[in-house]
Parts: sequence; structure tokens; C-alpha cells
Amino acid sequence: MLDINLLRKDLAAVVARLETRRSPQPFLDVVRFQELEAQRKTIQTRTEELQAQRNALSKQIGTLKAKGEDASAVMAQVAVIPNALKASADQLESIQAELQAILMQLPNLPQADVPVGADESGNVEVRRWGTPRTFDFPVKDHVDLGGPLGLDFDTGAKLSGSRFSFLKGPVARLHRALAQFMLDLHTRQHGYTECYTPYIVNREVLEGTGQLPKFRNDMFWVYRGAEGEDGGHGDEAPLEQYLISTSEISLTNSVREQILDEAQLPIKLTAHSPCFRSEAGSGGRDIRGMIRQHQFDKVEMVQITTPEQSNVALEDMVSHAQAVLHALELPHRVVTLCSGDMGFSGAKTYDLEVWLPAQNTFREISSCSNCEAFQARRMQARFRNAAGKPELVHTLNGSGVAVGRAMVAVLENHQNADGSVNVPAALRPYLGGAAVLRAA
Repeated sequence: MLDINLLRKDLAAVVARLETRRSPQPFLDVVRFQELEAQRKTIQTRTEELQAQRNALSKQIGTLKAKGEDASAVMAQVAVIPNALKASADQLESIQAELQAILMQLPNLPQADVPVGADESGNVEVRRWGTPRTFDFPVKDHVDLGGPLGLDFDTGAKLSGSRFSFLKGPVARLHRALAQFMLDLHTRQHGYTECYTPYIVNREVLEGTGQLPKFRNDMFWVYRGAEGEDGGHGDEAPLEQYLISTSEISLTNSVREQILDEAQLPIKLTAHSPCFRSEAGSGGRDIRGMIRQHQFDKVEMVQITTPEQSNVALEDMVSHAQAVLHALELPHRVVTLCSGDMGFSGAKTYDLEVWLPAQNTFREISSCSNCEAFQARRMQARFRNAAGKPELVHTLNGSGVAVGRAMVAVLENHQNADGSVNVPAALRPYLGGAAVLRAA
């Protein structure tokens, strides 16, 4: 969430930075915001006047009574002030609620060095690693390669519908091995603490990281009875809860409503979890295979740090995600997302894109973002700085990396003419030393 004082001090500058996101519709109704701000100022001024009047009249009553004079007329004037103050408080509460709703719909402001563009065509390549392999046989995609290895979309569809998969045998082992390898790499070499988080979270947790209210329709949500002695079947309102779309949500919110000591920072957390997204692409894109699924696994990285260190932390996080791709011997590139292609909460984002031979192109496998204080303000996550004053932390998140897409990339990049798949050396200890995956 943006600091409302930024809008109050220089609304034009905030609007100009929001416009770099190139949305077809304005993010902010400037006229309505200004109307609400004018009303807020008027009510606050009126409230201060009423409070001053009450204090003055109360003092006058005391003086009259001290002199033994009749104070009833003045007391009658004082008696109506509480109702007027209550009316002002109710009006102010309504205005503040509407201002809060406006702020909750506004995305983060892009950093000054973020390239301006409307979509992925405006992204800027930063660097590449590795050379795409040249094949001397017809290249298969991961669907054809994975089928004999246990990648079963028919059973997934039978159980849950389209865009779900069922893994068994060698490909299930590969999927598990990838996740374990990534967790070990991040905890042993990159300094992250491994976590295991809930897969279902409350509404306010999703508001904290920015998924709600804007992206509610992209989530899988559930309602259940309020907890209590009756087992949740009483008259209380049901709890509004959601399946996580990434463990960034639960990891980042682990510091919500806390004031941390500066010495605790940076906090570096990682977790392997399934991710659930009801919106998995549009226009028929990537319906085939595992690129866009309603349920997929990801190893997530989160850092909580000081404002001074967050941009350095972002570069480190990108290098940590790249280390996974280096070890798996996967050609890839790093791109800076332009303003119009960044996510809602990001102030600056890098995408890592892995080479997929069957598509003859790079596809996203990790996204690393510095959200600055945007999420922290929603969560009220702070630290006590050197002066002893509470200050909002900066939060960062990044995929380290998407497990399903890593599996797709390993299958396609390391395939052999007979349909078997070479196992990268770094992954072999997690597969019992196997150097090649073959059909069971």
C-alpha cells in the first residue's frame, strides 16, 4: 500500500509514476480522491473547533459555579456537542474507509530506473548464461518425453479437471528431487531458513501481500464455519480463507504486526509448497502441458530487510535463483521487467527465463521483486532503526525456482534420441545416483 502522505504532498507526481504502468484505465480517480481529502480536512477542522468550544464552555461552567452563578444555559450548550462530535466521527470514519479502499487498489510505484513499457515487449535483457543445445534428432516437448516417464494429464483431468497433472514413477521422483535440491542449495549455500507453512490463509494475510482485494478472482477460496466449541457450526460468521498462490504470502506475513530489532535483519526464508491459482492464463495459451497449471509447486525465497539494503538484496536473490539454473545446466537469461509488465506489489522486478527447446524460446521460471515498504505498510511490519524509531521494513520475494517448470526444462534440454533424459550431476544424489532417467 502506498503512503497516503505521498498523495497528499505531491499527487501529480504519484499519478505520473502510476501512469508509467501503462494501464488502459487510470488507477486513481483523482477527482474523487481530492473530494474526499477536502471533506476530511473540513470535518477534522470542524471537530477541532467543537473540541475547543467544549473545552472553553466547560471552563466557563467551572467559573460560573465557583462564583455561585447559574451555569444551566452554558451546560445546555455543552450538552449538544457530544452528538455533533459523534456525527463528525462517523463521517470521518466513512471517508477514511473510502480512502483506505482507494489505497488498497493502487499498485506500487515503479522505481526510477525501471524501464517504461506497456507489456513484455518493453522488458530489457540484462544478461544470458549458457548456449542452447543443438540437437541432431527431432526435439520432443515435455509432454511427449514425460508420458513414458509417468507424466499423466489424463488422470489429472479425471480427478480435478483441466490444467491438473498426475505424476508417478521416474517423473514423480524427478519432481521431488528438484524441490529437495533447491531447498538444500538455498539453506546450505545462500543462508535461508527452511520453513513449512500453511496452505490455507485468512483474508487479511492476502491483503498484506497484495493479492486481495484486486486479484480475488484469481484465487481458490473457501468459506468455513467460525472456530468454536460447536465445531464451527454456530451462528458466527464463516471464516473467509484462501489457498495460497505462492508461499511468499505466508512467509512474508510471518512478520506482520511486529516490530523487529534491526539486528534481526535481514531475515531470509525459503519454503517448498504447492501453489493454487484459479486463473492460469487466458486465450488458450499454454493449455498443453505443465507450463500453466491450477496447481503447481514452487520453492520460494523471501527476504525482510532494511530500506538501505533492499536493492542489494534483490540482486543477491536473482543470483540465488540463477544458481539453481547453473547447477541444472539450463541456458537462461535475466530480464528487467518494464513498468507495465510488473506485478501489483513490485517496485522493481527481474524475471529469469529458461530456454525450452521444443518452443524454441525463453520462458519465465523465476520472478524476483523488491516490494520496498508496500507490503510492510499493509502488514504493519516494522523494525526499530538505529535511532530507536519504528520504521517499515522492506520485503522481497523470488521463485527459487518453480519446480514444474524446472522439470519441463530438464526434460527438454537434457533429452536423448531414445526418449531417455540425462540427469544433471547436481541432481544425481537426489535420484539415487542415476545418471539417466528411463521409462519404468
